[in-house]
Amino acid sequence: SSVENGRLPDPADWAVIDVVNYFRTAGFEEQANAFQEQEIDGKSLLLMTRNDVLTGLSLKLGPALKIYEYHVKPLQTQHLKNNS
Repeated sequence: SSVENGRLPDPADWAVIDVVNYFRTAGFEEQANAFQEQEIDGKSLLLMTRNDVLTGLSLKLGPALKIYEYHVKPLQTQHLKNNS
């Protein structure tokens, strides 16, 4: 993904492949495929609840928790801040 003004582009604009690449880059190579299989684009990612990440993607619990706490939740928070 290109960086605009020193920040990532708004996740709401991400395509499925951007979401997949984001998680691959973050070190979740194996788990990134689940986002592709479930066709999670940026808008979907921003709507995901903790429960969606923990149960909806069929991921192992440890990586799923990290993905939610350290990636999905901060992206959602950042998105809300940028758009409020």
